[in-house]
Amino acid sequence: MMEVNSDQPVADAIRRQATSSQAVDDAWNFLDKHGDVQHTDLDLVAIRHKVDRRILPLMFCCYFLQFIDKVMYNYAGVMGMKTDLDLKGNNFSNGASAFFIASLVAEVPNTYLLQKVPPAKWLSINVMLWGVAAAAAAGAKNYTTLLVARIFLGIFEAPVAPSLMIISGQYYTKSEQAPRFTFWFLGLGVAQIVGGLISFGFQHVHHAFAGWRIMFLVMGLITVAVGFATLLFLPDTPMQAKWLSDDQKVTLLQHVRVNQTGIRNGKFDPKQLLEAVLDPQVWLWALMLALQAVSSGVVVVYSSTLIAGFGFGGPISALLNTPSGIVSIFFTLLVGIGVRKASNRWAWVFICSIPGIIGGGLMSFLPKSNRAGVLIGIYLVNSIVAPTPVIYHWIAANCAGYTKRAFTSAMVAGFFCVGNIIGPQTFQARDAPEYRPAKIAVLVTQAVAGILAVVLFGYYVWENRRRDRAQTTQEGQGVVTDEKAWGGLTDKQNKDFRYVY
Repeated sequence: MMEVNSDQPVADAIRRQATSSQAVDDAWNFLDKHGDVQHTDLDLVAIRHKVDRRILPLMFCCYFLQFIDKVMYNYAGVMGMKTDLDLKGNNFSNGASAFFIASLVAEVPNTYLLQKVPPAKWLSINVMLWGVAAAAAAGAKNYTTLLVARIFLGIFEAPVAPSLMIISGQYYTKSEQAPRFTFWFLGLGVAQIVGGLISFGFQHVHHAFAGWRIMFLVMGLITVAVGFATLLFLPDTPMQAKWLSDDQKVTLLQHVRVNQTGIRNGKFDPKQLLEAVLDPQVWLWALMLALQAVSSGVVVVYSSTLIAGFGFGGPISALLNTPSGIVSIFFTLLVGIGVRKASNRWAWVFICSIPGIIGGGLMSFLPKSNRAGVLIGIYLVNSIVAPTPVIYHWIAANCAGYTKRAFTSAMVAGFFCVGNIIGPQTFQARDAPEYRPAKIAVLVTQAVAGILAVVLFGYYVWENRRRDRAQTTQEGQGVVTDEKAWGGLTDKQNKDFRYVY
């Protein structure tokens, strides 16, 4: 653990910087107004548990509902939506891709808005708007109106993951982040299970208003309610948490300052954008997530279609898809606990690619008559979702500078969209019913993603050693000054910053 030091000359320099340019972190401004921040004897464990209870359930619900929307589209495909809307050829795949194309485009302004708009407010507003869009999708009359609904859904869901990454990184040290990111990311696996049960239930609703339409309407309204709750109860920063006393806020900020990544800074710095674009770790994160998203795009959008291809009806296909959620939850928990206990994020990403490769192989090369083997393959591929929260908290831990972190979060989310655009498009009508090219795509992308995790590990080892050699003096090393903690420095500018891997 690095030593914490509030050097007075440095603090005075930061105070002058705040007066002239507003470039320092909001956390430092809060600490500067609350006197001596070096001596707090409050129970940090109790504060951390209080934070967990207040923010994690809301973030879990937001991510759960975001993924529910994706699996609802999957299930609607076997609930009569294709027939009701006269979807032909690749229309269903195009509807899936339109969502992610819209999200990809929306990530461009999100880079700026994530810094200028308070993150919890931006998150909650978009959750409510995507709930409205999801409910409106119930009224789709044809392919065109479905496409419009999917585009608006993509726009409003784009800020969710980047916002959650930024908010999560504000309250915890690097080692504490892994299980917290894992907790809200578990919403994905739970959504897979609950989504199957929801679909099964709505397929037994016999009404003039089709079951898939009622499903979209109900889940959209629930999403609006969760967005409103998030607006009311999720603070934008620890300094604005009304349920923490000032002393508790000081204790928490003093605890997380060792991250040297700051809390929030409203000044947009274009130089940090250039640094992010030239940073190898950012591209490796983005490529890994894009490759994993190709596989998840295949499974999320078409798993029910693949299962229905065995001759099962819609309700049974929905139920047979629920074990995918169990696999997702198992591997997500395994990785979250593993990173917390043994670090080595790169190794866990690589490990999770192995069952993904096996699953892709079973799907690709087993005959369709081997239902059990192909089903196991479909289930195993869901292990590939587990590295996603690892990459998310890698960004929180290793990307310093608020503009750089906002841009990186949006860029990585954009590459996730690219992967999800490509995934459904590997399902072409001409390849039905085997869809072998799509299955092979799962195998290949997982293998390459695992290799990139090893490459990123090698880069971090090299970069940390290079920084060690470059420091000719030991004076000041290992000391987290106010300038390093709250001065708005990026990980490249702060020569004492060391990357975790």
